[in-house]
Amino acid sequence: MHQEPIGILSLLGAAMLWGTCGTAQTFAPPGFDPMVVGMMRIAIGGTALMVFAVLRQELGSLSDWPIKWTLLGAGSVAAFQLFFFEAVHQAGVAVGTIVGLGSAPVIAGVLSLLVFGERPGRRWWIATFLAINGCSLLTLAGQRMNASFSPVGLLLAIAAGASYALYALSVKQLVARQSSLAVMAVLGCLGALMLVPILVGGDFSWIFGVRGGGVVIYLGFFGYALPMFLFAYGLSVTPVPTAVTLTLAEPLTAGLLGVLVVGEYLTGTAWCGLFLLLCGLYLLAFPWRKSKYS
Repeated sequence: MHQEPIGILSLLGAAMLWGTCGTAQTFAPPGFDPMVVGMMRIAIGGTALMVFAVLRQELGSLSDWPIKWTLLGAGSVAAFQLFFFEAVHQAGVAVGTIVGLGSAPVIAGVLSLLVFGERPGRRWWIATFLAINGCSLLTLAGQRMNASFSPVGLLLAIAAGASYALYALSVKQLVARQSSLAVMAVLGCLGALMLVPILVGGDFSWIFGVRGGGVVIYLGFFGYALPMFLFAYGLSVTPVPTAVTLTLAEPLTAGLLGVLVVGEYLTGTAWCGLFLLLCGLYLLAFPWRKSKYS
């Protein structure tokens, strides 16, 4: 299946903006709570999108929103925050990141086949294989594997990947009926509301400082609102499996920013991972060119 170049570029743009979130968090004051960061990111970004959607009168009536897909999308974006952070805590950064991000494209491929009847071609399988292995090498090069195996942490990471895949599936359904702006606004605000009971009693004091406030504002607008809008538009013209695989450009961007901005050092293994990621993304980013893998 061929996709519009603008949709591919939108997905890559979204992933690259998401990839700046880790670097942005390094500027937060000491003692910040990552879960609070995740909740504020969704709340600020969702609210900003909601304001624009209301001003543009794009929300429509309540009857225009399928309850099942709306609640599933909001619940998925909220669940991803919880599952992913807890998976990293229990299984370690390497396992949590590899399984969480790596399982999402595969799960998205299966769900898309079951729901939409979209059967990924050989190009997608090859590109996804390259991208997942590249992501694995990049992550393992930067983190030591946790010596203790955590079945719970592994399951949580898979749950995070499934949450992301379900979120993409929900967005795909909703953008067929609503504008990209309206979909991201509603899902972001509902997702943030779902996280409120879990974060009651959390430490929010650090966000009122200059550094803390600057970080959450950046993450809200450029780490959530803008990339989510681009992601929704890209999904409207791109199959779900392809879209989810393309967003693996996120760790690629994060790795490069770690070198260029934070001053981190990448090993030969990490550079090999970046190369494999680039190869996989290239295969998907230029589908309008004829290829024997199409």
